[in-house]
Amino acid sequence: MAVNRLCCCSRRSRYSHVEKMTDLVAVWEVALSDGVHKIEFEHGTTSGKRVVYVDGKEVIRKEWMFKLVGKETFIVGASRTRATINIDAVSGFAYEYTLEINGKSLKKYMENRSKTTNTWILSLGGTDYRVVLEKDTMDVWCNGEKMETAGEFVEDGTETHFSVGDHSCYIKAVSSGKRKEGIIHTLIVDDREIPEAVE
Repeated sequence: MAVNRLCCCSRRSRYSHVEKMTDLVAVWEVALSDGVHKIEFEHGTTSGKRVVYVDGKEVIRKEWMFKLVGKETFIVGASRTRATINIDAVSGFAYEYTLEINGKSLKKYMENRSKTTNTWILSLGGTDYRVVLEKDTMDVWCNGEKMETAGEFVEDGTETHFSVGDHSCYIKAVSSGKRKEGIIHTLIVDDREIPEAVE
């Protein structure tokens, strides 16, 4: 007599969806204020299937699309950033896949982002933190969460205060005195300056 056994201890890998991806054609990593997000795209050129994953979670699935070119638009992260994957035919059955973030090519978006944000990566008490300042809004993000801040005018500029755990932090903004350089932002944590990261 055959006995069927059910195992109740099966563990799923965080990336188990990758094992199922037979038509994976593109992977992008996008640094946003709320974190670095991985975008994966499957395109079945015989079935027309389109599947988009953001950070391992399926956000779009379309089966049996007869039009093999087009666009797929979706939202990424807590900052609700709009992303679009463009699918273009280049020759015969070859396709090109490009990612746009907020209506700009990924390259242009990242170039613009380096002008509109500052990013710092630090470790406090064995925990890694990624702090991002959005210069246009003065919003501060830490590990994917928008922080409660308090602005203060000081003698040589401004300070934006916030806390990370039980650590006192602030971002100091002072004029560089040079028109092309503009304002210089510095992160201070527990009275210690943190060097800016390059993303």
